[in-house]
Amino acid sequence: MKRRTMFKGAAMGLALVAGPIAGPVAAQEESYTIGVAIPSATHGFMGGLNYHAQASIERLQEAHPELEFVLATAGDSGKMVNDIEDMVATRGIDALVVLPFESEPLTSPVQAVKDQGIWVTVVDRGLSVEGIEDLYVAGDNTGFGRIAGEYFAENLSEGDNIVVLRGIPTTLDNERVAAFEAAIEGSGINVLDMQHGNWNRDDAFNVMQDFLSKYDDIDAVWASDDDMAIGVLEAIAQADRNEEMWVVGGAGMKQIIQRVGEGDPMLPVNVTYPPAQIATAIELTALGLLTPTPVSGRFIIGSQLVTPENADQFYFPDSPF
Repeated sequence: MKRRTMFKGAAMGLALVAGPIAGPVAAQEESYTIGVAIPSATHGFMGGLNYHAQASIERLQEAHPELEFVLATAGDSGKMVNDIEDMVATRGIDALVVLPFESEPLTSPVQAVKDQGIWVTVVDRGLSVEGIEDLYVAGDNTGFGRIAGEYFAENLSEGDNIVVLRGIPTTLDNERVAAFEAAIEGSGINVLDMQHGNWNRDDAFNVMQDFLSKYDDIDAVWASDDDMAIGVLEAIAQADRNEEMWVVGGAGMKQIIQRVGEGDPMLPVNVTYPPAQIATAIELTALGLLTPTPVSGRFIIGSQLVTPENADQFYFPDSPF
């Protein structure tokens, strides 16, 4: 494997994909292999993320034939661990870009990769131990929860009741929920219940059905994800309680953004969290391999509140998500 000291400092740009690198770096004619391990496209956000991962790899391979990629998708943590171990053992990867299926089960395997001197980029769902990765790329999870919480605090009254659906148990879910709770603290809003919907429509549908059966008075729902929001809306519709509450999801699914833009009272706003962050992670990792550009540290993509007034800026009809 070809190793060299790389990735020192903060990320400064993504010029790599513009075309082949000229000068001494290109003249070395070394080849590098980047392993990319991500969850399968089990729901909309991951479908978009898979799309952007593949598109980024295709762009980079066309511009830089000295780069090779190993892309593996997994439907559970066990398969992801096996995929990563295989990348190291049989493909001799120089760098790993990983979006952990779950934080805890992937922490030790990724630490083992790092211990072998392989560059590690972690995306979105952090590991359960800090400081393992060389580069962390994610949306602004704290901002994601804070922005949603601020909207609830500003648009509900003291004594109003809400329910919350969490995602898969991960560090990013913890960050989102903690920021949401901090934003509504002191508002007098009552959180009746909080359960994991696992960023899954069917799971969210079942959780929301349970909430609706237990609570007669719900004023709003923080679904914290657009796939879960779809399941929540279906459960509310089946219970014929559409007039009672509104729902805030997140991530910018085009169907949800369209409804926000149309002024749907059930979906007053959304909060962005782009699946294209995987492309940022892959391209920054490649940039560090092929050039002296410093890219270590944290690269956080800010979240924004989507309203009927600005929804057209976030609506991409040709997007897979």
